[in-house]
Amino acid sequence: MGQMTIVAIIIAIVGFPILMTPVIMYSSRISEKLRNTLSVVTSAITFGLTLSLYPFVIGGGEIQVTVFEVLPNLEISLRLDILSFCLAALSSFIWFLCTIYSLDYMAREHACDRYYPVLIFTLGACQGIFFAGDLFSLFVFFELMSLIAYILVIHEETEEALKAGYKYLVMTIIGGLALFFGMIIIFELGGTVSLGVGVIIEETSTLAFLAFICFLIGFGMKAGMFPLHVWLPDAHPVAPSPASALLSGVMLKTGAYGLIRVIFHVFSPELIQSGGWDIVLSVLAVITILLGSAVALTQEDIKRRLAYSSISQLGYVLLGLSILNSNAVIGAVFHIFSHAFMKSVLFLAAGAIIWNTGKRQIADMKGIGRQMPVTMGCFSIAALAMIGIPPLNGFLSKWTLALGALDANMVIYVLVLLVSSLLNALYYLPIIIPAFFDLPGESSHEHHDQHKEIQFNMQDATPSMLSVMVILAFCTLIFGLTPNNIVFTLSRFAAQYLLGGAF
Repeated sequence: MGQMTIVAIIIAIVGFPILMTPVIMYSSRISEKLRNTLSVVTSAITFGLTLSLYPFVIGGGEIQVTVFEVLPNLEISLRLDILSFCLAALSSFIWFLCTIYSLDYMAREHACDRYYPVLIFTLGACQGIFFAGDLFSLFVFFELMSLIAYILVIHEETEEALKAGYKYLVMTIIGGLALFFGMIIIFELGGTVSLGVGVIIEETSTLAFLAFICFLIGFGMKAGMFPLHVWLPDAHPVAPSPASALLSGVMLKTGAYGLIRVIFHVFSPELIQSGGWDIVLSVLAVITILLGSAVALTQEDIKRRLAYSSISQLGYVLLGLSILNSNAVIGAVFHIFSHAFMKSVLFLAAGAIIWNTGKRQIADMKGIGRQMPVTMGCFSIAALAMIGIPPLNGFLSKWTLALGALDANMVIYVLVLLVSSLLNALYYLPIIIPAFFDLPGESSHEHHDQHKEIQFNMQDATPSMLSVMVILAFCTLIFGLTPNNIVFTLSRFAAQYLLGGAF
């Protein structure tokens, strides 16, 4: 493909979902079927266009284009490299599947004429984040995504949803102001905010450190980093389950992506380490990992438990970014993929259970695996991957991060990963085991006949919902320890690119 074709595709990936939003909104006046079809087709085309860039980026291709200039040295620009491709492909793939899942799930919900346009607009904003060519463009798309996602959070319009939405909105505004302040400092110090000019800041200073803290607040808030995670456990459970899957599986990754760009393209790993800034990030990462898992243990609502688990899992990415060697960065990027697959399955499976039975409390889910075996089978695969059971992808993430920690002579981080895995087991196994081996309503202390036959009473989710969960559960398996693991290879290439090497 020629350069002009590549540029046209990048612009289309970002612009097409945004342009289709009013079309989908208007189509709802004609028929629900047309609205739903356009939503699925838009997400499918966006994924297909993103995937078409693979031959270019795998060959080491890199391109940046200015869409228009706002002020001198301040522009809206788009950039394609191996990292932006990885995140954009992941985002559009998960979005496409969640849109399909939404068709049956949202059929019982109200305000679907609002839900689908918002869903597709948010897809365009996320793609804009991943393809942003400078900090200003990243900021603009980041704010668009964050503000429009508020509508997904409050979709149910219950008192609980509105309170969670208010907290989310306040934290979003705080994060946005921090990013804006950090961007101004970088522009003043470096004269540019472009991500395509190499490293912008080459020397440590008080102002540079202040900018780093601002970016840590703005992007860390979206990534669920302690102590800015307070919005997340309230927002994720109240949103519709497809939106919860996207909030956790994709939108949390925009914060991690922003931090990656800041660390490697605004500053540099060498500057971060020489200034001791990595210590700040590592301390916050460890607290985020352990606190998220510890609080998840206490949650009885399944979606709240999954939300706190997301906080812990994003801590792994932050830990890899604080270590900043090859294995650690590979592990961080690969865990972005792994967590997206795992947590999307978990939220969609939880949503299917709620949709089918109305049960949200974990104590009420004894025997649910007999009623919904495919759903709980997918949930179990993803949960075991989160624990880190080989050969699932969660194990490969933790293995690579542990290697990075040992390369840096930081055995304490390996212990943190092991403790986190133990905590994961403690809050996932009590869901999985009773789901298949207890009868509905049966006490956990009740005597079990060891020869009791397990009978399955099939009342599972719809075929389209199940197909989405099965595909994502298969991804957690196939992208574990398998030959020719394309996702791990892409993660390795992205890490090599970030660390300045050829791939």
